[in-house]
Amino acid sequence: MERLIFHIDVNSAYLSWESARRLKEGKEDLRLIPACIGGDPKKRTGVVLAKSIPAKRFGICTGEPMGAALRKCPQLVIAPPDFSLYQQYSEAFLAICRQYAPALEQFSIDECFLDMTGTRTTYPDPIALAYEIKNVIRDTLGFTVNVGIARNKLLAKMASDFEKPDRVHTLFPDELENKLWPLPVGQLLTVGKTTANKLQKAGIATIGDLAQQPAARLQAMLGKKWGIQLHAYANGIDHSPIIDVPQKAKGYSISTTVEDNVSSAEQANHILLTLADSVSARMRADGAKTACIAVSIRSNDFRNRSHQCKLHQPEDTTQVIYETAKQLFSALWDQHTPLRLLGISLTEVTWDENEQLSLFADPKHEKERKLDRAVDAIRKKYGMDTIARGAVLGDKHIVGKKYRAQVENKRKR
Repeated sequence: MERLIFHIDVNSAYLSWESARRLKEGKEDLRLIPACIGGDPKKRTGVVLAKSIPAKRFGICTGEPMGAALRKCPQLVIAPPDFSLYQQYSEAFLAICRQYAPALEQFSIDECFLDMTGTRTTYPDPIALAYEIKNVIRDTLGFTVNVGIARNKLLAKMASDFEKPDRVHTLFPDELENKLWPLPVGQLLTVGKTTANKLQKAGIATIGDLAQQPAARLQAMLGKKWGIQLHAYANGIDHSPIIDVPQKAKGYSISTTVEDNVSSAEQANHILLTLADSVSARMRADGAKTACIAVSIRSNDFRNRSHQCKLHQPEDTTQVIYETAKQLFSALWDQHTPLRLLGISLTEVTWDENEQLSLFADPKHEKERKLDRAVDAIRKKYGMDTIARGAVLGDKHIVGKKYRAQVENKRKR
């Protein structure tokens, strides 16, 4: 049975979702004016996350600093990101897709693959079905998507990137020569700028040129594994399955770029506590533990350094992760170079419920585990901002005003 894969991609997702909300409120559609989703232009962390087509005409690019975007277009309308809104629209969009597909793989917050293999009896015309899904999403949720149809995930995703917005495109084997091969080699999925430059210098300008190269030459240029994969991709070959059940995480990480340079250990430790609190909570929510902790830093001259250590046994407590991160940071930082980024990574993750218990259990450690679970439960019920950990040097954990008010109101009811 021939495979049939759809790739559905929301057009300029963040901007579309903000526009859908504003239209419900009777406000202007950001998609029709020079507009973008981005951070505060006064902060160096502020960048363009999504842009409208009119903004694109001014040369505004996703990922560029907001200050640069405003210089290109002083009348640019900027909307701040709202990730809770994005999550709501993402879930609604995926729910519609699930109504049609036997199997769905979420590829990102605004993309998914549908495995429509074997659905010919129910849906005789795949193209008509793609238009139906596209139109239902548009009419129900107020934003548009592109749908790519192909025999595998690679080609379906390539097809959905053709002309936008609000379109359906196919990319079947007999269409490769006309639709895929004329494209620049840098547009092939997984080909980055470095690889594209290397291929172009070797006279391989298009995806078609890449497809016609001897596999041995590509292996010599790019390495055996990478050369074989790109040769297969250029010829439209991809056997990767639709993964309907999310895979367990191989690791957890978090980092932050600070507004003002970190210049003291006290500042750094405060940030590390916040990071450890957040990333450990995510890990505990999945029922996982880490056996390896790493800390990464970036100086104000953009030099990156990292340091890691393995634990004697898997851990999930915020306190252990924080204390380890402090020790790693202390060994990593020279105590005078200003820092602009700090991060924590948790790897060698396990889900073994049958952990080996020590005969000499540490009462303090058990208390920390109970405290973590209590904090997690409060946040799950009342929100992440209802409870926060105290400052870095062993201060008591504090409960936010919002939580106290909610508890008091509940008592009154």
